[in-house]
Amino acid sequence: MSKNRYLERGVSSNKEDVHNAIKNTDKGLFSNSFCKVVPDILSNDNSYCNVMHADGAGTKSILAYLYWKETNDVKVWRGIAQDALIMNIDDLISIGITDNIIMSSTIGRNKHLIPGEIISEIIDGNNDVISLLRSNDINITSSGGETADVGDITKTILVDSTITAREKRSKIIECNIKPGDIIVGLSSSGKATYEKEYNSGIGSNGLTSARHDVLSSYYKNKYPETFCQETKSEFIYCGGKLLSDSTKSGLNIGKLLLSPTRTYAPIIKEILKVYRKNISAIIHCTGGGQTKVLHFTKKNRIIKDNLFDIPEVFNIIKSESGCSYEEMYNVFNMGHRMEIYCDKEYADEIIEISKKYNVDAKVIGRIESSHKKELIIDNNEEIIYY
Repeated sequence: MSKNRYLERGVSSNKEDVHNAIKNTDKGLFSNSFCKVVPDILSNDNSYCNVMHADGAGTKSILAYLYWKETNDVKVWRGIAQDALIMNIDDLISIGITDNIIMSSTIGRNKHLIPGEIISEIIDGNNDVISLLRSNDINITSSGGETADVGDITKTILVDSTITAREKRSKIIECNIKPGDIIVGLSSSGKATYEKEYNSGIGSNGLTSARHDVLSSYYKNKYPETFCQETKSEFIYCGGKLLSDSTKSGLNIGKLLLSPTRTYAPIIKEILKVYRKNISAIIHCTGGGQTKVLHFTKKNRIIKDNLFDIPEVFNIIKSESGCSYEEMYNVFNMGHRMEIYCDKEYADEIIEISKKYNVDAKVIGRIESSHKKELIIDNNEEIIYY
């Protein structure tokens, strides 16, 4: 069995090529912030700054395509709109910006396979998420977007978003993780007060492997447009599940994998009202999963040894794939997608704020001094070193 099934599928959780490409570029006003921050070009005010950030739903849109083709449930595309937008929003809140956000949506489709009704659902999905955020005191406005018919380069559909914000420089949170900090993790699964149904916690990372490792070869034979022909056959739809198979959560496999990416924006906004100056860093555990923090610290030992129980969706992926825990924690969030680094004295209050929104939270780890940066994950079954 390959040690890294993600790489075998042409995807990198650590994005080495990207990091090498940008290693010599300007890091912006805050060299160690989660998002790049630039001077206030919009208004030329030295006390303010601007942020523009782009992300998307990735290959999760292929899951939506499969589910729609198999069930005719076109509403599933609204969740893809949420995935694309929240991947941006929750990166932005990691530097302390929770307001006055402008978003734009970009859709590239193969018109032969993706009809107009899907475009309409994605646009309606964007409006749904904007309404959700506004109802939770997050000021966001859509500036429109672009839809392009690019069948020669896109097999099915690509759904991305870009967001722009202007904020006071004094409010930006840079990553200044220090020995003595504890780590508060905010659960990725369950049902928040602002969510309509149970969320599996899958988010929008690792879906290439999740899809191929869990789903049956039935989809390989029926939908060749949903995978890269250059990928080795042994890594294409090599699981044993159908989208319609039931799970303990009450959702079928398809809906479990398609759970819309949870936003933590309402929670983080309330936390920042009181504890902005007391937070060393906020890490959104996206690309790289639980190892994401390694990009934002030096000479610290990060110990995560009080993790949440692994949600069902990740146990299914591990069971179907045979992946090691080392790879699982490097690809998926495995139970919490947002981390707050702070002094221990603030942990209880931060946890209580999260629980007000029915999002479980707890101290999942701590920071120790080290001569090098390292991450230790102890999940009670295995100790993993990165």
